[in-house]
Amino acid sequence: MKHFVLSLLFFPLIAYAQPRVISGPMLAGVELRDVRVWTEVSSDVKSVSIRYGKSGTEQKSEALYYGALGKPFNPITVTVGGLEPNTAYDYTIYINGKKTDRTGSFTTKELWQWRKPAPDFSFLAGSCSYFNEASYDRPGRAYGQDSSIFIPMAKEKSEFMLWLGDAWYTREVDYFSEWGLWNRASRDRSLGVLQPLWKAMPHYGIWDDHDFGPNNSGKSYELKETSRQVFNAYFPNKSCGENGQGIYTKIQHNDADFFLTDDRWWRSDDRTRDSINGAPNPDKRMLGPQQMEWLKDALLASNAVFKFIVMGSQALNDVSPYDKWTDFPVERQELLDFIRFYKINGVVFMSGDRHHSEVIKMTRAGTYPLYDVTVSPLTSGTHVFDGPEKNNPLRVFGLDQRNNYGRFTIAGPKGSRKLTVDFLGTKGEKLGSWEVSETDLKTPR
Repeated sequence: MKHFVLSLLFFPLIAYAQPRVISGPMLAGVELRDVRVWTEVSSDVKSVSIRYGKSGTEQKSEALYYGALGKPFNPITVTVGGLEPNTAYDYTIYINGKKTDRTGSFTTKELWQWRKPAPDFSFLAGSCSYFNEASYDRPGRAYGQDSSIFIPMAKEKSEFMLWLGDAWYTREVDYFSEWGLWNRASRDRSLGVLQPLWKAMPHYGIWDDHDFGPNNSGKSYELKETSRQVFNAYFPNKSCGENGQGIYTKIQHNDADFFLTDDRWWRSDDRTRDSINGAPNPDKRMLGPQQMEWLKDALLASNAVFKFIVMGSQALNDVSPYDKWTDFPVERQELLDFIRFYKINGVVFMSGDRHHSEVIKMTRAGTYPLYDVTVSPLTSGTHVFDGPEKNNPLRVFGLDQRNNYGRFTIAGPKGSRKLTVDFLGTKGEKLGSWEVSETDLKTPR
């Protein structure tokens, strides 16, 4: 009897120790003829593969993971190639040659160019997702709010999810520990409430201060090299900066381009003076010269109707008391002048960070206005519009005191496409909306 009892007590430990999938699958990118599937597996996994086939058929092919395994943290990405455009596929993850219960499906992009008008589509966006961990959170009221917001998000029929920074929040126990940075991303990514969302649609992301390092951190953060490795492992965008620096990249979907910028790698400390002896300080930068050169060139090369410049910090809100590009006046003006000089149409800024959602409008004499659409927070604490922002004259839409996500829809005939942004609550209920037409974002002739 004693032996029987010990066996029952010991069995759960053995079961838990079996090689397993920790989180995922997550779609990390879907293109015309290939897809990247992300997952994280336990350190004792020896091999990972994905078996896939066209939906409704029995024939299966296999894509293998060829990288290293056996590390304390094992986020991996498998590329499945040789697919057909606009085709639905099903897939299953195998570990050590055995089938798991981790399955999913995807549909490759449609080859519409030179054949038909750009298809209508929608995507989701949001920022600031804090997940409570009482042992390491600050004392007092829990900062993380209702995580059930991810349930209606997973049910959205959207093409992808765009994370606008602070996808996880490092804590004091994480800031100066390489293991801590890896553990924070791994722990939060594995939470059960997120799993349906990961496989529902592709995911792309930028970082802000909390998934980069300490609050308001920038280029002097001593573990930023590790932070970059962690971020790229958990958000394996198609590229990540240049010359081993930064995480900026670009994605395309139908007639929209998304310029995903990095507001931390080169960021001067916020206490650096905006001006010296009455003149704007050219040494205070957020994007940095390398990234700015890339962004300008990428904007010039784009033929997209809508060109989304995605930032962790707000780009156009002049009265915010917190992180904003206005505090880096020379650099911001450099890009605004560039957009005007080259008559680049269709520019819309997107941002997170602020724990409220809003649309800021910048009127520009002689040309079209610029907008900054902020979507925040997903699960972090909210606040009330107050101080200089209470009646911000630049705000054309505002939503405070509510956790929310954004659904962006681009639709309409060629030449008069329209962008609609719906702000949705924790149950998927509509809290407000804003829209703009492509004709409103064109330089007058």
